[in-house]
Amino acid sequence: MCPFYGVKWAHMHINRQLVESIKKFKKSVLLLGPRQTGKSTLIASLKPELTINFSDQETYVNFLRDPGLLKAKIKSYKTIFIDEVQKIPSVLNTVQSLIDEDKSRQFFLTGSSASKLRRGQANLLPGRIINYELGPLSLTELNKRIDLNKLLSIGALPGIYLDFDEKLAKKTLRSYAATYLREEIQAEALTRNLEGFSRFFDIVTSRSGDFIDFSKFSSQAAIERTSAKRYFDILVDTLIVQSVGAFSKSTKRRLIQHPKFYFFDVGVLNGVLANFEVSPDRKGNLFEHLCLQMILSECKARDEEYRISVFRTESGLEVDFILEKGRRVYAIEVKATRTINNQDLRGLKSFKEFYGKSVNCMVFYMGDHSLEIDGIQIHPLVEGIKSLF
Repeated sequence: MCPFYGVKWAHMHINRQLVESIKKFKKSVLLLGPRQTGKSTLIASLKPELTINFSDQETYVNFLRDPGLLKAKIKSYKTIFIDEVQKIPSVLNTVQSLIDEDKSRQFFLTGSSASKLRRGQANLLPGRIINYELGPLSLTELNKRIDLNKLLSIGALPGIYLDFDEKLAKKTLRSYAATYLREEIQAEALTRNLEGFSRFFDIVTSRSGDFIDFSKFSSQAAIERTSAKRYFDILVDTLIVQSVGAFSKSTKRRLIQHPKFYFFDVGVLNGVLANFEVSPDRKGNLFEHLCLQMILSECKARDEEYRISVFRTESGLEVDFILEKGRRVYAIEVKATRTINNQDLRGLKSFKEFYGKSVNCMVFYMGDHSLEIDGIQIHPLVEGIKSLF
């Protein structure tokens, strides 16, 4: 088992990059993100005058009983924080009227399920509210607290990564898997076939990092293909799974168009699998997950627009990730090794030929130094992320 190295970081404060983006605008905010990514802590750091938490059972029941309660509580408060807003989507109608009534009011709303908001026919306040998404800690936020073995084992959820108690961190992640993923997401499925959903969830978890194949998922879980598709959409809507589509820019060469999918955090994936060991047979998949996780966390933390996809030719040549940011295109191959040879670069060279335009080709690997081979940059993870931003 990989040991955890480094100093004790528990209870240390980390400044989340997204705070600066939120402070730039004095508009109301809807902050979405999976549980435990630190949404409530981030908003609390902005010191709202009034906080209403729908995760508190008494508060939740009171607001369900009395739709006018929000107006009664607002009084003269100008900054209002409503946590887990997806639990009562209809409250957004009242939020809209309160914003329209007093343009100086600023609401901070957080939620962990876009699907619940849509299903509740929530008014998402177009033009009145700015949407953000918060992921696990980014490498910039971690700064000098980066421990690759630890990241590959328990991921980068703030309260878990910064806790120096390895046993507690793993127990928390197993609990996350048991209580949140299985119970709450199962409830999202709106199905009586709980056994079928549980089988589907186990199969999807075991195949994270693979191409999406609903026929295979449904066959192995003994459920209808339409159910498999619906269950998968729920995992995406609750921000637990990230779907990474196929790159398509040109018709010069026919590509395999199946998207891939990845869990949002390596530690959560390991918690579901009840396996935190970074063994040789798992290292490649975990490192690929971590690289994607860190790219996405950095984009979200900086509030940058991006598109990420995978590239695969009919002959089987692949590039793990194609990142498009503005006019820049980055082709990124991930190798969980400490050395790189020309054979590892075939997919990148194929993409460069296929794309036919300026593209930054690079490899993220587990070595210690940056180097260059045939014009392709080879970087350790930290240096690679820095080169993207």
